[in-house]
Amino acid sequence: MKFKLSLLLSLMLITALSLIIAACGSPEEPEVRDISTDLSEDEIINHAFKEDFPLQYNSYLKNLEPSGKVTSKFISDIEPNLPILFNNYGFMLEYNKTRGHTNAVEDVNNIKRINDSSIGSCMTCKSTAVPLLIEEMGDDYWGASFREEIFPKTVALGEGYEVEELGEYGHISVGCSDCHNPQTMELRITRPSFVNAMERQGIDVSEASKNDMRSYVCAQCHVEYYFHPDNGKVTFPWDNGLKPEEMFEYKENQAIEMGFDYDWEHSISGAPMLKAQHPEFEISSYGPHGEAGVACADCHMPYERTDGRRKISSHHWGSPLLNPEQSCRACHSDKTADELKDRVYDIQRSHLDAMDETQEASVRAHYYVNRMITAGAPDEKIEEAQYYVRKGQWFWDIIAAENSDGFHNPQGGMDSMRMSAEASHQAIYIASNELTKLDEDLEELERQIEETVQSVYDEEDPYSKHEHATNDYFPNVLELDND
Repeated sequence: MKFKLSLLLSLMLITALSLIIAACGSPEEPEVRDISTDLSEDEIINHAFKEDFPLQYNSYLKNLEPSGKVTSKFISDIEPNLPILFNNYGFMLEYNKTRGHTNAVEDVNNIKRINDSSIGSCMTCKSTAVPLLIEEMGDDYWGASFREEIFPKTVALGEGYEVEELGEYGHISVGCSDCHNPQTMELRITRPSFVNAMERQGIDVSEASKNDMRSYVCAQCHVEYYFHPDNGKVTFPWDNGLKPEEMFEYKENQAIEMGFDYDWEHSISGAPMLKAQHPEFEISSYGPHGEAGVACADCHMPYERTDGRRKISSHHWGSPLLNPEQSCRACHSDKTADELKDRVYDIQRSHLDAMDETQEASVRAHYYVNRMITAGAPDEKIEEAQYYVRKGQWFWDIIAAENSDGFHNPQGGMDSMRMSAEASHQAIYIASNELTKLDEDLEELERQIEETVQSVYDEEDPYSKHEHATNDYFPNVLELDND
């Protein structure tokens, strides 16, 4: 009886998955036209495409609409623990909600994370000028000074274009030529790091189907990466696969063999840390939509009729929930827009609740290891606990940095946060055992953690919150005299 019930449930699951996959096919595409423009092959100014493609250009301008004020992620209803979790790294200084592609050059130049040590790689996904800079500078581009060389060159390539609706740098922010050949408007790859990563997996992107290209043009930038230790080149950690655990394995092995040990050392725990970026392509690739062959553009650039006649892909990039009738109901017509939005919100709420818990566990792990160091625990035990701190933070950060709040891959996101919680609690377990041997008061430790965290929350200036993450009880361990 149990076997029959199990078989029945399996058949029901397979049927449900088949229906999901059937519902997720790409919607009917608009008629394909042969296109030939008078634009230069090297055209990088977004405004230059306006005359030939007014509908797409006006759609692109909508990306400016939600671009208002900068909103910090450090506020209480987003991720208030980040000034602690990224302590001693640029992300503790300023980390904001995205303002969109049209503000990319302006925002990367103004963000406090950019400093005199920042390199060319920091511009790689921010400007249409980057392919020309790489062509001109070769591999010198990646490690060149952002402030002194890369940003001035970027702006110089856009000089002479006063385009009011796109702002000071909008004419060279992420746009048309990043994804399209200016002469034929065919989709193309302009960032070599993506090509290199795919080649290492045996995939020739020049042979990609149109449907694949409708994701690949996004995957040039919406991915996890690190800077190669030799020259600072943007490098994707995909050699073992695209799952968080496979990328972590890569960074613990192949990356270390090439000389990349960590992104920064944490000032609270002293752990060598990894910073995840924005792995939308990787996480979605093995989620329900990705496995069903749904392209990024199907949901984020749905087909629409803008003049009552012609059907175009929307170039207003953002959440599909901005336009669920076109984005979601094109496939899921059996549900109303409100039903679909409610389903998305349910998934996102559960992931954000889990994220809060995993980040809190990670905070405690950092402070427990801090106390191990100041109390004089054995070095080998400190290093063991630091490994689990590093691992725990990676597995929540790879999901937090992925901008769907869990929707791209509900099960994958939960699996990653489960691994995060397990690792952080293992660090706390190791620390607790060692601190108990040293007669440390764990109740007082917990009280001090609570007070310290609250002092970070209470600081109203988001740029100063990180200053409250260390104190006399929890000193910056990187500044301790190890003699």
